[in-house]
Amino acid sequence: MTTLDYQSGFGNHCATEALPGALPVGRNSPQVCSYGLYAEQLTGTAFTMSRAENRRSWLYRIRPSAQQGAFEACNIAPSWTASFGSGPVTPNRLRWNPLPMPDAPTDFVSGMHTWAGNGHSEEQAGIGIQLYAANQSMTQRAFYNADAEMLVVPQQGRLRLVTEMGLLDVEPCEIAIIPRGVRFRVELPDGQARGYMLENFGAHLRLPELGPIGSNGLANVRDFQIPVAWYEDIEGPCELIAKFTGGFWRTTLEHSPFDVVAWHGNYAPCKYDLRRFNAMGSISYDHPDPCIFTVLTSPSDTPGAANVDFAIFPPRVLVMENTFRPPWFHRNYASEFMGLIQGVYDAKAEGFVPGGASLHNCMSAHGPDATTFEKASTADTGKPDYIRDTMAFMFETRRVIRPAAAALAAATLQAGYDDVWGGFTKHFNPDRP
Repeated sequence: MTTLDYQSGFGNHCATEALPGALPVGRNSPQVCSYGLYAEQLTGTAFTMSRAENRRSWLYRIRPSAQQGAFEACNIAPSWTASFGSGPVTPNRLRWNPLPMPDAPTDFVSGMHTWAGNGHSEEQAGIGIQLYAANQSMTQRAFYNADAEMLVVPQQGRLRLVTEMGLLDVEPCEIAIIPRGVRFRVELPDGQARGYMLENFGAHLRLPELGPIGSNGLANVRDFQIPVAWYEDIEGPCELIAKFTGGFWRTTLEHSPFDVVAWHGNYAPCKYDLRRFNAMGSISYDHPDPCIFTVLTSPSDTPGAANVDFAIFPPRVLVMENTFRPPWFHRNYASEFMGLIQGVYDAKAEGFVPGGASLHNCMSAHGPDATTFEKASTADTGKPDYIRDTMAFMFETRRVIRPAAAALAAATLQAGYDDVWGGFTKHFNPDRP
């Protein structure tokens, strides 16, 4: 793969052109654009949002995106649904093995499997949690999601995201954010890929406020990378797939949709290397709440209760003395969906493997297994504990996460997950403090 150029920043106004002078000076839509281009605005928020919240970009392209025929319904991604069921949700703790690679040729969109979620795009609140497994690059096909912002978390295999705004190469331990409505295709440099994808139906993902932490820490704006302008000028049929109100729709273009020669604005895809996260933690006692590991958040209408948080558990050093260092036993108001990108998660002895997932819903009791508990209870906390070569993540939300029917029926669902918390020995003795 070729080395790509990027701009730094997240939510910042950027300007980039693939041909000199393609960006107009002093106006967004001149009477005649340079190189015979068409001006087009892509807006990701209501026009009247505050200046700080407004997301939009101006694109200067070879053909207007409006040059397309009517859409028709299609079944291009039969395992990607907008239905998370109705009625009561099981309070059982759930865990899955990795999704197997497909046998038949399957691209990124067709390889999506809805695993869990809540809300709906029409509510402009909630999330969809997908697992993907693909073994074929998208060719002569493009896709856009009108329902949600997409957060892509590769676990195995690199992705090349060809977007209207430029190219993004994303590998495991990196993430990509694709804004609602941006057209893209996915190429597989390694021939196959597997990972996780979050659909965010709510407010845009953003960096969390740092509060008492101060001006430095967690994810830094400068480490988010935005593509520079790049374009294709290709004639010929290209299938355009749209996801809208949970359904899939198809039309055919007579040219590549990736024909944006220049653009400027703050509504663009980006990527971030999770290994650059500056983890913060306790240096005295107690294990901090997982929110201290938040990379991105989508706020809700209730301050402090997110539509969804994206948190990670990266390599770090634990130095708390005379304390139980792993996550303690807990029951949460929030619901948690976890995945493992690489290595071993420090709060579980076995069974949670890279590519796997777990779901602990609202008020479902969970925490370390018996082996981890015994190890942590007898550890020498006078010495630091170096957690290396690992990367786990969590989608945390104030709403109940409803597992999809396919996830509950999947062959990868682990039977007897509750047994993880079996085998605890009674230590209570009222005569011995």
